[in-house]
Amino acid sequence: MSRVRIRRGAAAAVAALALALATLPTAAHAAAAPGAGAGARHHHQQAETIRQIVLQGAVNVRDLGGYRTWTGGQVRQGLVYRSDALSKLTDTDVSTVSGLGLTKVVDFRIPMEVQYDGADRLPAGLSPTARPVSDLGLYGTLVAAIGSGDPVTQEQMLGGGRAEAYMRDIYRTFVTSPGNRAQFAATLRELADGRQGPVLYHCTSGKDRTGWMSYVLLRALAVPEDTAERDYLASNTFRAVYDAKVRAGLKQSGRMQNPDLLIPLQEVRQDYLASATAQLEADYGGFYGYLTQGLGLDLRTLAQLQTRLVR
Repeated sequence: MSRVRIRRGAAAAVAALALALATLPTAAHAAAAPGAGAGARHHHQQAETIRQIVLQGAVNVRDLGGYRTWTGGQVRQGLVYRSDALSKLTDTDVSTVSGLGLTKVVDFRIPMEVQYDGADRLPAGLSPTARPVSDLGLYGTLVAAIGSGDPVTQEQMLGGGRAEAYMRDIYRTFVTSPGNRAQFAATLRELADGRQGPVLYHCTSGKDRTGWMSYVLLRALAVPEDTAERDYLASNTFRAVYDAKVRAGLKQSGRMQNPDLLIPLQEVRQDYLASATAQLEADYGGFYGYLTQGLGLDLRTLAQLQTRLVR
């Protein structure tokens, strides 16, 4: 048996053991959230970094590498990127993205989002792969609510905890919807493929569908659960200034008297994530079951994720 096969066999064993535990050991990693608009932000204690790619036309673009795993490894940099929509990139932004050497861009947006926001602006020779994940009609609801210009209608649609409940329902469908599971699984299989170059995946805001995809990937790589959660919650910091400007613009234009109704939809929250994790516990008995039964990933694929993305 060759060294390569032995190494891969060991990686499979480590992955199986870690994932079977359902809740990976947590470590005292960084507690500080990244600041907005200043590129990479250093965490405390183990000097982990959230590596933002600073662009003018997108605010939530990051390299997912750099995180330490509880098995002693570190997620490789320059292979996986997460972001919000790339439809508003400037020429300078496109040049910056070109420097990432991407070989694939996966777009989780539904057709309606692409229609309203526009297709991705990408370097020459790179086309997005459409892999829509359902938002349960959230985007259409927002268009209808804002378009009505009626504060009573907007309150009825989004107020009284309805927006928060909507978000929790969306997160549960990341687990329950066969179509959604298929899209996430296809992306994980591509990330495990050693022939694949750097990959970027995104949705509209880069926080919910993209946030769940990133959380699942990091957990699958044996990144501690608390670290994966902090990466998920960091979207609030990266998006805060932009989202506040959106609300201010809607109020100034007269389209919304109370744009704060949008805050639950603009933010990521611990209880949104908990809705999805509670659902996978109920449906599959834990995170490992979600990966293997829900997403249909075998141990070879999980080991390949480790081999390719962890050093």
